[in-house]
Amino acid sequence: MTGLDLIAADWPAPSNVRAVATTRAGGVSVGPYASLNLGAHVGDDTQAVDENRLRLRTALALPRDPVWLNQVHGAVAVEATPHAAPPTADASFARSPGQACVVLTADCLPVLLCDRDGTRVAAAHAGWRGLAGGVVESALRAMGVAPDRVLAWLGPAIEQDRFEVGAEVREQFIARSAENAHAFKSNARGRWQADLYDLARRELARLGVTQVFGGGLRCYADRDRFYSYRRDGATGRMATLVWMK
Repeated sequence: MTGLDLIAADWPAPSNVRAVATTRAGGVSVGPYASLNLGAHVGDDTQAVDENRLRLRTALALPRDPVWLNQVHGAVAVEATPHAAPPTADASFARSPGQACVVLTADCLPVLLCDRDGTRVAAAHAGWRGLAGGVVESALRAMGVAPDRVLAWLGPAIEQDRFEVGAEVREQFIARSAENAHAFKSNARGRWQADLYDLARRELARLGVTQVFGGGLRCYADRDRFYSYRRDGATGRMATLVWMK
């Protein structure tokens, strides 16, 4: 399949592990969803979303559909096995080849995990609520692998200078770990600029995961390549996937 601008995860994962993030290029959606919108919950035409998902599956040569989630900014992790309907969860894990874990984002941070032996993978939807609520911890626990055997990759997310939050958000993170205070900068409006990448790295380190890669992709600034809910309001969603061949 041509036309899809896919970002391959740059991490030293085992050779049987595949991981990519989509951009907004290569689909059939129009208007604010142009063009590879993969979110079925944002007001886009359902036939366009179905076609976009088919194009992605074809491009990645997946043997079956990824397990799409009904994401609610929570911390539940489910196994990426076939479900009658999208399970309500914000992370998924897989223990068998061909089961693709996927999360949808448009500013929130996608976190991918795999073990060094290539026997477990997981994906987490880590916006600030998920990070503060323990979604990465849930995904790691579901994998059932010692943290020092895990690699992590951080996909496209909103940049710190565009992610303003209130004091109550900062306080939730500091309650989780005092070190999280370093991931916030005060601004002229008496609020805070939060660094999701830094918060995720600190959370992973707290959990014992030290091999962390990725980061630096700016959803808000790169309008041509990424969707951003904070920038546009009505917009599409990118997908970030990990699976074992």
